[in-house]
Amino acid sequence: MQIPYYIDLLGVFVFAISGALAAYGKQMYNDMFGVAFTAFITAIGGGTIRDITLGVHPIAWVDDGNYLIVIFAAVLFTVSFRKRLIRFRRTLFLFDTIGIGLYTILGVQKSLAYDVNPLAAVILGMFTAVFGGVIRDTLINEIPLIFRKEIYATACLAGAVIFVVLNHFGVDSDISSISGIAVIITIRIIAVKYRIALPKVDH
Repeated sequence: MQIPYYIDLLGVFVFAISGALAAYGKQMYNDMFGVAFTAFITAIGGGTIRDITLGVHPIAWVDDGNYLIVIFAAVLFTVSFRKRLIRFRRTLFLFDTIGIGLYTILGVQKSLAYDVNPLAAVILGMFTAVFGGVIRDTLINEIPLIFRKEIYATACLAGAVIFVVLNHFGVDSDISSISGIAVIITIRIIAVKYRIALPKVDH
């Protein structure tokens, strides 16, 4: 069983909010197009790269207009409640963390459905989760999280591996999905809270 369709849309909604909030944080709010565009790219960037890699046609958001509706709703939600959302220092972090958890497992599931090998599915799951954020951070002139010392992509890889291993041993798909998502969110929160980072590479 795949992660339910509405959970997929929830992931799009969450990532779109994180993109819109990032744009507001960089004072791009004077241009609503900039906010909406950043939200759109954040929400669909990783999934688009995954689908292109898998040779999926048409790409999910092109085929299903509900993705665009959800992104539009997320932008309206952020615009309407931006003052309340921005007050909370970790709002962007929270939405981004939930987003990468959902997107990683969705990416792995879709990749496995196209009969790619498990290792490639893990990598594509990570791509699905992080590339929207990479494009978002590039647009707002920030160093993407994946290139900072924070544990980010590593958390996605860990959750994806957990899902693939449990799936291989025939564990119920719902349990495998929830476990993978929980691992990603837990690792990310613990890493940020306790400032845990991967070892630096000596020059």
